[in-house]
Formats: sequence, structure tokens, C-alpha cells
Amino acid sequence: MSRSTQVARLDLAGIIVGIRRMAPLCLFVVVFGLAFGVAALSRGLSGLEAMLMSALVFAGASQFAALELWGPEIPLLPLIATTFAINARHLLMGAAIQPWLAHLPPAQRYASVVVMSDSNWAMAAADYQKGKTNVGMLVGGGIALWVTWLFGTLLGVLFGSGIEEPQRFGLDVIMGCFLLAMLVGGRRDLSILLPWAAAALAALAAMTWLPDHAHVIVGAVAGGLVGVLLPARKGEKP
Repeated sequence: MSRSTQVARLDLAGIIVGIRRMAPLCLFVVVFGLAFGVAALSRGLSGLEAMLMSALVFAGASQFAALELWGPEIPLLPLIATTFAINARHLLMGAAIQPWLAHLPPAQRYASVVVMSDSNWAMAAADYQKGKTNVGMLVGGGIALWVTWLFGTLLGVLFGSGIEEPQRFGLDVIMGCFLLAMLVGGRRDLSILLPWAAAALAALAAMTWLPDHAHVIVGAVAGGLVGVLLPARKGEKP
């Protein structure tokens, strides 16, 4: 793995490139947003509330999970715990690219992670592994995803019908497959399978014996620990 020693930068040209690279995946994000808009209305949220949730939360899995707990009386603590469990992976995702962002001005650094999601993080992490210095993929990709997520939610709110169960069409695995392809596509070392295997086994065990959504944290921590403990390959920085 070779990483550039040049200081990372963020500029408009890089952001535009990030938007263009993320554009094909955004088509699927619209479908998920549409499904969320429809589901939100069916759970009693107004169109404005659904749009505000998508704009401010910007986390599809957490938003759908929140709808499952939504009702006349909202269980606040379970809602907070569930949201944290689902999004805890962002702690490790942020830590993985922290060295890349560390030299950016604080305003740019924190603004970059505000729009971080699975897909643009995966592309950005791949760029980081290749030694690229422009952080525009993370920001531009995040902006593209956020805008299309809002657009999809708006479609669901306006038309009140759509694909309420994307898993019936296999659309729920598109993001996961994309993430996996981005992370392992450029690697020729089979050792990359060890952290993934550890994460999968730990997550499956957690799904069996621990409370709902705990598998997200358990799998992420297990995979991260195995990745950290793996010896660095020759020529790699530890």
C-alpha cells in the first residue's frame, strides 16, 4: 500500500469530481428515499417532518429503524440506543480516514465528515489507500448522496406510493455490495479476508444472542481489532 506524503487538500474541482463519480449510485438512493417518504407518511409523520428527518439525520437505516419505534408515545431511550447502534460504524469509518483529513483546516475537516455515509466513505477510503490527496470524493460524493436522498424522500411524500419494501427486489443489498467491491477491489492480498470474516462471524453471533442492532457494533469492533492486529505487509507503513 503506498500513500502519498503530500498534504491532503479540498477544492471545488475535487468536489465536482466526487459528485460525478457518485452520480451512478445516486439512482438507487432515490429509490430508498422514495420508500422512506412513503413509509414516513404511513407512520403518521407529516411531509415536512419526513423531509426534515432526511435533511438533518441523513442516515437511511437509522431513519427506517426510527419509524419502527414511532407512535403516539415515542420511546426516547430505545430510539437513541437503536440509532447509536446502527450508526456506531461511523466511529471506525472516521478513524480510518482521520490521518487523511488531519491536516485540513478544522472547518473543512468537520464539514467533510458531516456528509460522510457508507458509499462516499468507501470511495474516499479507496482514494486514500491509493495515495490521492484530494478529499473532494468524500465531500462531493456526500453532497450528491444527500441531495438525491432528499429528492427521493420528496417523491415519496408527494406521490404517497412507491417501493415500500426495496428488499423484495434485492435493492437493499446494493449499497453493501458496492461497499465491499470498493474496499477489496484493489487489493490482491488474501489477508484482507480475515477482518471481514471476523466481523461477519461476530455479527452473526451478536444477532443470535444480543439485542437488536448490537451486531453492528460487535461486528465493526471485531473486524477493526483483527485489522489492527494483522502484521503490516512488506513495504507498508504500520
